Amino acid sequence: MKPFIKIPLILYFLLLLTTPVDAQISKITFAPQWIPQAQFAGYYAAQDMGFYKEAGIEVEIVHPSANIQATALLASGKADIISLFLVTGIAAKIQGLDVVNFGQISQHSAILFLTKKSRGIEKLEQLNGKKIGIWRSGFDEVPKALIKEKGYNVEWVPILSTVNLFMMDGIDAMTVMSYNEYDYIINCGVNEDELNVFPVSHYGYDVPEDGLYCLRSTYEKRGPELQKFLKATLKGWDYAAANKSIAIDMVLERMKQAHIPANSVHQAWMLDKILEMMDLSNKRAARGELLESDFLKTVKILNNSIKSKSNFTFTEFYKPLYK
Repeated sequence: MKPFIKIPLILYFLLLLTTPVDAQISKITFAPQWIPQAQFAGYYAAQDMGFYKEAGIEVEIVHPSANIQATALLASGKADIISLFLVTGIAAKIQGLDVVNFGQISQHSAILFLTKKSRGIEKLEQLNGKKIGIWRSGFDEVPKALIKEKGYNVEWVPILSTVNLFMMDGIDAMTVMSYNEYDYIINCGVNEDELNVFPVSHYGYDVPEDGLYCLRSTYEKRGPELQKFLKATLKGWDYAAANKSIAIDMVLERMKQAHIPANSVHQAWMLDKILEMMDLSNKRAARGELLESDFLKTVKILNNSIKSKSNFTFTEFYKPLYK
């Protein structure tokens, strides 16, 4: 029998101290801006397929509720990273939350004005004098800015997440997302050829949506971890795009866990439309990049729609990490 060799205690601690930092797993809490759905399939894929762990980070995904926004989770320290529309991220910074954008996932706007052809609204200018349903939970800056720029006098009707008022002709038009409410309305029995669609992107308001945000202090302290998160997330989106049925199963499982009604056909529609929003074919942006022109366009929209003005530059707001 070989004699037992004791390792001196000082040598043991030296071995611990020389363990590579990369071997240690960093924990990150990520909060998307809404409840579980295919809008966030890439994050679920990155988590379930182990892309985050391969990058050396452990990611917990927590969703906000109807009463608690993602920005509140970030401000309270309950989330390290959140996703937000670009317009929401800039507005949050104007209002005093010291956020930075370190990765722009979406490159286009999915917002539409929708009307039934039976209402006789064939052109955007015919919205003048009409009742338009708009989300009570936010995301209203862009459509309101467009209507204000055009000088139309409309009555904004706050709505929750249902399409009931539109279906019952209680309003003349409604703001919808191409990946969400638009498909709901079709599933309610309205044919696409019975609808008139006015994408805000066709009127100079193609404002990118989902981007990744953290507090400036987090960016300064944890830059390498944020970079790993962004790269692994984009890998997750690649996987979701190439394996849509598997990605939808991941989405449905999270919806089930959150006790949210799940429809696989609608979630498949959403995933397809979300992937379209990431398309770079008509833009000069690199993957994960926020263009300064999009930032300036969004700042102009906000300056025209709210009293507070931005007092920060593009380079103060956007801190690119993907290379």
